[in-house]
Amino acid sequence: MSNDEEIQETTVGSIPVVYVTPSAETTTRRLALWLPFLGGDKDSAAPFLRRLSRAGLTAVSFDPWQHGARTVEPTPDLMNRVFGHFRRDMWPILGQTTLDALHVLDWATAAFDVEHEDIVAGGVSMGGDVSVALAGTDRRISRVAAIVATPDWTRPGMTRVGEPDSVIDQGEPSSYGAWLYKHLDPITNQGAYRRGPAIAFELGRNDTHVPPAAALAFRDQLRSSAPDAADRMRITLHDGLDHLPAARDPQMQDAALAWLTAP
Repeated sequence: MSNDEEIQETTVGSIPVVYVTPSAETTTRRLALWLPFLGGDKDSAAPFLRRLSRAGLTAVSFDPWQHGARTVEPTPDLMNRVFGHFRRDMWPILGQTTLDALHVLDWATAAFDVEHEDIVAGGVSMGGDVSVALAGTDRRISRVAAIVATPDWTRPGMTRVGEPDSVIDQGEPSSYGAWLYKHLDPITNQGAYRRGPAIAFELGRNDTHVPPAAALAFRDQLRSSAPDAADRMRITLHDGLDHLPAARDPQMQDAALAWLTAP
C-alpha cells in the first residue's frame, strides 16, 4: 500500500474509510485513528492523517454514523436535529461511532503491519468525545488527544455555539441512546480508565458549548480511585478561546498531534 501522503479509500463493512500509510523507511509500526467533528466527515480528517503519517504512523479515519457518505440529510439539517433533541439524536451518534471504531480498528490491525496494543486516537469536538469513549472500551488504545471534547455526554451547562447565554434544553434520550450512554459514556464508566490510557484534553477556557469543567471533574474523580491513571491525564485550558476558535486553533492542533506521536 503506497504512501506519498495520498489518501487511500476503502470500505469496512458498510463504513467508508480513508487512510494514509507512512514511508517504507518508518519503523514505528504505530496506528492512529483520527475522527472528525459533528457535521464533518472522513475527508475533513485528511490534513491530520497526513501529519500523523509524516510522523511515521499509519493513520486512519472514517465517516461517523450519519455523516459523510452515511448521511441521511444535509449537514445543516443534521445540526438542527441534533441540537433540537441532543440526547435523543447525539447519544446514538456518539455511541454507534464508538462501536464502529472498534470494527475499523479490527480491520486496520489485520490490514497493516502495526502494533496491536499501542493504538492512538484523537479528534476534534465529537471526534474527541468518541476517542475518549473508545479508550474506555478498547484496551488497545494507549493514548488519546481530544480537542474541545468532553468525557461527559450530558455536557452540563452546554450552550449553543457562540451563544454563551443560550443554554440548550437537551431533552430525553431514546432507549437505544440511553443504553449506549450507560455502557460507553466515560464519566459514567470511570472504572474502565483505571488502567491509565494517556489522555490529553486541549480545551478552550471560555468554551461554553463543551464546558471544560467536565474534563476536570473526570480527572478529579479518577484520582480518588486510580491516582496513577489520573496523573496520565493532561488538561490544558487555552485562555480566551470559545468553542469554534479553539477547535480551529493551530497551537491546540499541534499540541494534540505531538501528544499522539510522542514515544
